[in-house]
Amino acid sequence: MDAVWGSEVGVNLWFQALGDRLQGPMEVLTVLGSQMLLIPLLSLLFWSVDARTGSRALVVLAGSSLVNGVLKVAFHGARPYWFDTRVSPMSEESTFGVPSGHTQNSVAGWGYLAARCARRRAWWAAAVLVAVVVVTRLYLGVHFLSDVVAGLAVGGLLLWLALRYEDAAVRWWRLRPLGAQIGLAFAVAAAPALLAAAWQLLVFPGWTPPAQWAGPVPADVAATSLVRAFAAAGALFGVLTGFSVLAARGWYSAAGSLAARAARFAIGIAGVLVLFTAVDRLPAMGAGADAAAQFAGAAAVALWGALGAPELFVRTGLAGRRPAAAAERPDA
Repeated sequence: MDAVWGSEVGVNLWFQALGDRLQGPMEVLTVLGSQMLLIPLLSLLFWSVDARTGSRALVVLAGSSLVNGVLKVAFHGARPYWFDTRVSPMSEESTFGVPSGHTQNSVAGWGYLAARCARRRAWWAAAVLVAVVVVTRLYLGVHFLSDVVAGLAVGGLLLWLALRYEDAAVRWWRLRPLGAQIGLAFAVAAAPALLAAAWQLLVFPGWTPPAQWAGPVPADVAATSLVRAFAAAGALFGVLTGFSVLAARGWYSAAGSLAARAARFAIGIAGVLVLFTAVDRLPAMGAGADAAAQFAGAAAVALWGALGAPELFVRTGLAGRRPAAAAERPDA
């Protein structure tokens, strides 16, 4: 890949030649493809607008994040500023580069929302948002052109699979006993992460940055990338398990007054922030223990959002148990 990356560095240098004055706006706009924006946005949709669409969009995002984390471990790809010192690190990253997670998740997340809007202008808006994210990743020097192309391809494939098969998959899932659903959730989430760990151990044992990578490569990037993949696996396990249990208990309605909807979001996101902070402060314990801890921590955050918060809303009268319309049911 060194020859390919060497030919692509010119794209990053061209964008960065536009001037440092763009760095601030680019750092803001790149958030459009970040989980830092997409998770609160889709949580708002689930808790306060449309439980059916929000829950499915969160599963799509969690699945996309896991696939991205596993692929980063599989390819061990450089980032432009790691590879070539001429590229300025306008935003620093601690995991491998390919495929671009921001690009992939923006395609899956914004694309799914556009599909559910069922309006042509929504598709155009999603395309613009994805294009903006692509440009920001190239300008900031954190992705090669091939990284964002891979992100577009993987995100597009996952989006197509979700839109094509989600109804059949949900119907099949709901026919399983709850215990089987939880077991399946663990298998679907944990198996890819464990395969990534085995791949790294067998294919990249004792990996160190190649001599051709002339830039500042973060310490322990291989271990950090694997831990991030396990965190994504934990999040997928948490949302699948949470939504399965919630459905077994009668599901959840996002209907209500504006005040109730606002209160639900405020309470829900506060819980997410508290749990995220607790997980972020976990001490380093070694690669294996860190991966397990991040899996459990991300699962706890996701379980709060998918099950704990909705149950709290129902019990406190901020939401109803049953949706206002049959179309809002997760198996509709």
